[in-house]
Amino acid sequence: YVFALLLSYVFGFRIPIFSIIFNFNDPIKSSILPTIALSMFVMAQVTRFLRTELIEVLGSDYIRLVEAKGVSKFKVIYRHGLRNALISVITILGPLTVTLLTGSLVVEKVYAVPGIGSLLVNGILTNDYNVIVMIAFVYSALYITMNLFVDILYGIIDPRIRVAKGA
Repeated sequence: YVFALLLSYVFGFRIPIFSIIFNFNDPIKSSILPTIALSMFVMAQVTRFLRTELIEVLGSDYIRLVEAKGVSKFKVIYRHGLRNALISVITILGPLTVTLLTGSLVVEKVYAVPGIGSLLVNGILTNDYNVIVMIAFVYSALYITMNLFVDILYGIIDPRIRVAKGA
């Protein structure tokens, strides 16, 4: 919330490059600040988590063995290190995607973007319980869907996690 306000102040008032209110005539330019405000938190968490996992994986014995065989550092990181580090990163991507979507509730209000966040806030202000319950249901369904998607990605990235035949 604070980051969205700071972006609005800097790029909307001080350096008026972007519009701080959503404009239907120029939706791409109007979407830049809300997109940055939404994605900064998620990008920071994924980057920090990936860094921690890569440091742990690159210190493993099998990585030292691959390096001892003379494989280039680029191939070591991308073929062996990143693949094993991504399993842990994918674990947090499901909940972070839902966090990104629920964060849109605040960003939509700050930048006056019409969307599900504005609908929820209006539903709360007018005590429209049907709208509130439906939006809660939509976000719950998104959470379940993202967790299913994460489980499918596990099987794609690491063949050991795939479901055994006949089970």
